[in-house]
Amino acid sequence: MSVKIRLKKFGAKKRPYYRIVVLDSRQARDGKTIDELGIYQPIEKEGSQLRVDEVKAKAWLAKGATPTDTVRSLLNKQNIRLG
Repeated sequence: MSVKIRLKKFGAKKRPYYRIVVLDSRQARDGKTIDELGIYQPIEKEGSQLRVDEVKAKAWLAKGATPTDTVRSLLNKQNIRLG
């Protein structure tokens, strides 16, 4: 089973927000999650767009979870480095 860290979409039309989640790569985008790591709200002000639980994120990365390109860039914004 390969595990991915990716975004799960919520919100209304033209008002999206996302949860950063860990799930099986074969699950649908909004499918059942294993764990939640944080939220990303692209419409909010710059300072309050992103909240990530750094301890959980590093733990999942250490276990071999693969982030998507978008999540990788969001984690880099929070100075959470891979490896």
